Amino acid sequence: MKQKLLFGFVLISNIVNAQYVEISGRVKSASDNENIHVINKSSQQFTITDKNGNFKILVKLKDTLSLSSIQHKPKEVLISKDILAIKAIRVLLEERINELDEVIVGKVLTGDLMADIKNVEGNPPINFFDVGIPGYTGKPATQSERRLSEAGEFKPKMLLGLLGGGVPLNPILNGISGRTKMLKNRVEIEEKEALMLRIKSKLSKDFFASNPLDDDLKMDFFYFCADDQNFIKRCKGKTDFEVLIFLRMKCRQYKENLNIAEE
Repeated sequence: MKQKLLFGFVLISNIVNAQYVEISGRVKSASDNENIHVINKSSQQFTITDKNGNFKILVKLKDTLSLSSIQHKPKEVLISKDILAIKAIRVLLEERINELDEVIVGKVLTGDLMADIKNVEGNPPINFFDVGIPGYTGKPATQSERRLSEAGEFKPKMLLGLLGGGVPLNPILNGISGRTKMLKNRVEIEEKEALMLRIKSKLSKDFFASNPLDDDLKMDFFYFCADDQNFIKRCKGKTDFEVLIFLRMKCRQYKENLNIAEE
């Protein structure tokens, strides 16, 4: 009897597994074909296209694939017998174009250069290039980053300056008082929160489509992810696919914590 039950279980498992087939897909569009999100809405599987628009995903008959990205209109594809037979699919995506109403700013130009110059009001802005002064053109620092830079960082070799009488006091005093450490922590927290908000804005819609979570828990979930000591390492400068893998791992942990709290 046990052998019959085991045989029946294995047979049913094989039948269920046999329903799923890995198909190869390719996305074509007028814009970038990389990092397009492909979600099997029926099985909650997901993947992302490579730089050529190629992807692979497990499907079965009548599954629905959802394809979306910031620069494309969303599109859904129903898996048919023909797709399963050739194990391949080609999807053409339309580019998302945000059209704005015509707006006229300032005075209308006539095309006559001398006449248009006379109609221009005010003086052109002067920057440091115009007067030959070196300037900073990188990313503007946050308030906390500026304060940390002003506080300086204490280094043991600074103590050698005591012998010559030239000691930078700010780094030493801020190091002793703990202000430098506090500012470093603040900069790290701000960096984590900014990265977390960027990920939430870019990936939350597609992620929660395959990993459902109550609306009132979604923001708490992202803060839970940001609290991970490896959050910056796993998400900063990574591809969407790598970030989604991290989010899925954290989602399992988050749901386990919820179940423990309910018990």
